[in-house]
Amino acid sequence: MDQTKFPHLRQDFAASLVVFLVALPLCVGVAVASGVPAELGLVTGIVGGLVTGFMRGSSLQVSGPAAGLTVLVFEAVQEYGLPVLGVVVLATGVLQILMGALKLGRYFRAISVSVVEGMLAGIGLVLIAGQLYSVMDTEAPASGLGKIAGLPGALADAVQNTAALASLGLGAGTIAILVLWKRMPKQLRTVPGPLAAVGLATLAALVFSMPVATVEVQGLLGSIQPPSMDAFGELANVGVLATIVAFTLIASAESLFSAAAVDRLHDGPRTQYDKELLAQGTGNAVCGVLGALPMTAVIVRSAANVQAGAKTKASRVLHGVWLLLFAALLPSVLAYIPIPALAGILVHAGAKLIPVREIVALWREHRGEALILMVTAVSIVAVSMFEGVLIGLALAVVKTAWEASHIKLEVIDKGAGPVQAYLSGNATFLRLPKILDNLEALPQDRPVELDLSGLHHLDHACRTALENWAERHSAVGTEPVRMTSPEPAKVTAP
Repeated sequence: MDQTKFPHLRQDFAASLVVFLVALPLCVGVAVASGVPAELGLVTGIVGGLVTGFMRGSSLQVSGPAAGLTVLVFEAVQEYGLPVLGVVVLATGVLQILMGALKLGRYFRAISVSVVEGMLAGIGLVLIAGQLYSVMDTEAPASGLGKIAGLPGALADAVQNTAALASLGLGAGTIAILVLWKRMPKQLRTVPGPLAAVGLATLAALVFSMPVATVEVQGLLGSIQPPSMDAFGELANVGVLATIVAFTLIASAESLFSAAAVDRLHDGPRTQYDKELLAQGTGNAVCGVLGALPMTAVIVRSAANVQAGAKTKASRVLHGVWLLLFAALLPSVLAYIPIPALAGILVHAGAKLIPVREIVALWREHRGEALILMVTAVSIVAVSMFEGVLIGLALAVVKTAWEASHIKLEVIDKGAGPVQAYLSGNATFLRLPKILDNLEALPQDRPVELDLSGLHHLDHACRTALENWAERHSAVGTEPVRMTSPEPAKVTAP
């Protein structure tokens, strides 16, 4: 191979192997947790490498099935069935391609970070609660609150059941390995933590003949089921359309926020957001045609790619090649992987979605943002993913409107003559109570000069309220209020 033509081939080849080893257990775990055949997780990982990986956008970002969409995918499969999932993912890809073509990718950076982090935290909580039931080899309740409320009872039952106790021990051991892996000797840490955890759990299950559930294998071609024409008829279902919107918004936001995070990890070319959205959309469209899981950019794989020394997109393309070879040549290996070990990996992944340090820092500096984050997360757990995100976005808009309507009233009273009042800032209906309380506190028996020239914005509600206050102040026989209107060039009034 000509090293002058491919100067970074050695680094990219080594990085691709690391990313493959990180991606393999995650692809399988996300698929099993989503209620679909394990091979479909590999299909999405392969498409993420061989299709999205070839395209422009973020050169070092790696795509595949993401833990962040697991809850939503599981609900969609349970509600509408696996054939409709392909239609939903295909429609998601088409919408992402359209948004990329319209250059809307950059606008996702305008979404409140608190809403996105709240969304991920809510997903993390539901994911942890749901996968803990898989760790204990029992069925999880349907609702998010039900999952959390039922955990103590499920744990009490598991302790009294031999098979459930074995499953619990294997899952807990997997989580412990993942948590402690970064403290292991450097030579050991050349093996990615998720692969080591699953490998050791599989070995323990085989050596001790543990009575735990393992992955069901169907074969790569057997698991691929393109959506039928009947499945496309479900696009008339309002619930399916809402799911498509949720998939599109969440997958796009997660991918583009991941791209921003990856850009901070390296000094190479920056992400082209619109092209990255096109790449993600193309990948999801292909996944939809194959009936596979939706994809997003995955920060765990992307960070592993950068840290392993990748220089170009060749590393992520090669990681897709290794996934394809594994799925084609060694699918029977999946049948030995214990499900509680995969559940343990997703519990650990869910915990990493909850930004505990960020919440503490936000609470100290920006309590409003911290509240938005927490309300979004709790809403997702209590209601659903889609409604929770909408609640978070609505709160962010209200908070922004409240802060944008900052207004200041300065009163100068020299003891004789008229009282001078200066209003500056943005006078909106949100601040009306404060404005009127301050104005009505002015002396009733003194003339008032109200100067509005410092206002940048005066809405209709405020203008009307100020005029009414001026009439009331003058009605008791006081000299009429003299009001200086804001300059037309500086103020907008609907």
